[in-house]
Amino acid sequence: MAQRVVKPKTNLGPGFWPVTAFIAVLSAVMVYLVETSPLPIGLIQAGAPADSIDALFRFLGAVAAVIFNIVVIYTIYFGIVFARPKGAPPNTIGVQIHDAPVLEFWWTAIPTILVVILSIYSVKIWADLQNSQGDVLTVEAIGYQFGFQFRYPKVKGLVNEMHLPLNTPTTIHVTSRDVIHGFWIPELRMKADMVPGLINTIRVTPTVPGTYHIICSEFCGVAHSAMDQKMVIESQQAFAKWFARQAGGSGSSGGGGTAIAIDKGHADAGQKLFGQKCSACHSVGPFDQKQVGPGLGKIFNDPAHPKLVNGDAPTPQNVAKIIQSGFQGDMGVMPSAQVNQLSNPDIANLVAYLASLSKK
Repeated sequence: MAQRVVKPKTNLGPGFWPVTAFIAVLSAVMVYLVETSPLPIGLIQAGAPADSIDALFRFLGAVAAVIFNIVVIYTIYFGIVFARPKGAPPNTIGVQIHDAPVLEFWWTAIPTILVVILSIYSVKIWADLQNSQGDVLTVEAIGYQFGFQFRYPKVKGLVNEMHLPLNTPTTIHVTSRDVIHGFWIPELRMKADMVPGLINTIRVTPTVPGTYHIICSEFCGVAHSAMDQKMVIESQQAFAKWFARQAGGSGSSGGGGTAIAIDKGHADAGQKLFGQKCSACHSVGPFDQKQVGPGLGKIFNDPAHPKLVNGDAPTPQNVAKIIQSGFQGDMGVMPSAQVNQLSNPDIANLVAYLASLSKK
């Protein structure tokens, strides 16, 4: 008669289940506090997407609290219960746990489920941030050592203070004029890198009027700590009055406004400008030789792409128009001349250089 093999019971220690109950109660209390406390303390939600981002961090905080309790309390408990007895030799072997498939299943399944839930939650919030929901206002934010400037549609030049109307979905394109900066609005929970030659986009909907801070979150030089600008969220009527004043002529000069004398451009100067302003996103190869945007080497006579990205004919005037006003399409956002700090002579020089490439 075959002898039945009896597996020994797993020894978890004399107080394992009371400790487990304590962990459960403590975790429930901590999860309740995380979910109900006004976090982050003292930092209001001035608009969307602050609510969804705070909800994500609350979820992270609740999960982290439970994991912290389990890891720390069980480590202390097992360290006490299974400590080497006094007088035992140093090479004493402690309690061995083998062939525990249920335990192994759960310590694999639970973290996996948490990671999947967190991934789905995070991706949904990120997708909502990246996909436009009928944005009404578009603002360009330009960082420089050591400050911020802003460009609004129909406003000539740049302004030194950001104003946003209440309850208005707004797209903010951020870039830099010199080094890498960080564009951070704590009350809206939004942060994006400001990188020379690159446009990053964030979308917000202000809901609480007030004056808030725009802070540089990347160390950018000796006066980094002083790089702090105001953002004013105001009623739509107050914003309309402010906007009308700016459109009436105030603001610092950026690029363009008068006619561009394309025939006076110089290819040599344009080549230098291209290397400084354009080469991060464009190659001098054919259209299909893309980096961020298309290759511009044959922009005036590429039989495979007889039109520009905006559908216009590839004439010097139309190319200059894109450089001056910028463009947004499937491949991303091209900053305007004002964002890139290009004057009308600069645009003429760039067109001359592109024309010289098309002749080769």
